[in-house]
Amino acid sequence: MKRSSTRSRRLISGLVPLALVAAVASGCVTRGKYNRVVDDLEKERARVVDLERSNEALGGERLKLIDEMEDLRASKEHLTEDVAKLEKTRDLLTTNLKEHEAKVAELSKKSGEYEGLVKDLEKEVSSGQIQITQLREGLRLNLAQDILFRSGSVVLEPYGVELLKKVSDQLKKHPQMVEVQGHTDTVKLSGPLAQRWGTNWELASARAASVVRLFEQQGVDPKHLRAVSYGEHAPVDDNSTAEGRARNRRIEIRLKPIGSEAGDEAAAAGGAAPGSGAEAAPAPAP
Repeated sequence: MKRSSTRSRRLISGLVPLALVAAVASGCVTRGKYNRVVDDLEKERARVVDLERSNEALGGERLKLIDEMEDLRASKEHLTEDVAKLEKTRDLLTTNLKEHEAKVAELSKKSGEYEGLVKDLEKEVSSGQIQITQLREGLRLNLAQDILFRSGSVVLEPYGVELLKKVSDQLKKHPQMVEVQGHTDTVKLSGPLAQRWGTNWELASARAASVVRLFEQQGVDPKHLRAVSYGEHAPVDDNSTAEGRARNRRIEIRLKPIGSEAGDEAAAAGGAAPGSGAEAAPAPAP
């Protein structure tokens, strides 16, 4: 750019001597005309200088615009990355929201199913014979041993049979994975009981099996049933008092949605309790 400007100035400067030479050679150019020619050439040179300055200024603006365009390009790339991240986050939140709504709908459905069971057992719940607890996944029914079995027996009492039939009626309407847990206190078996059952493991197991067998007889799908013995090893109260021991002697019924992880494990195990005690032994026929 500078080389071109210098060349232009040299060209204009050279025109003046040439014009003088031409004027002298012709011998017919007046001084006034000569002066006008010189003035025109000076003006042209000044105009060229102005154009060169303008050109340089435009060149600087051009470089500045190129830098700004590069900055805008980089900003656009960052914005594109940010938009992609936001879209990914939006999609993830949308998926999580749908899953949450599905879980809420499922829980609402299960709550409706459990309402019938709770209503049927309202009398027993009010009298304290049975406790019902809503769990994160399912329901827990805690039944005192005294309303189901006589001391040392694994045969269900008539009142206990009627109570469990109410439960089975709901299980037939709304199938669940059903885990029946047998629990005892810490009092060791002795005499005929020890000869018949050996330890609290076997006694709790046989009682759980009695409940499961009743459910099956009432039409509950046996694929959804399992009996588990915890023996004396999952107390809910202090075994040093009579009241505490009475609370520990119990049958717990856990209801879990079919297809849940726990339910799938139960089906795969074929009735074995994973890491929680002995499998239930068959109870003797009543």
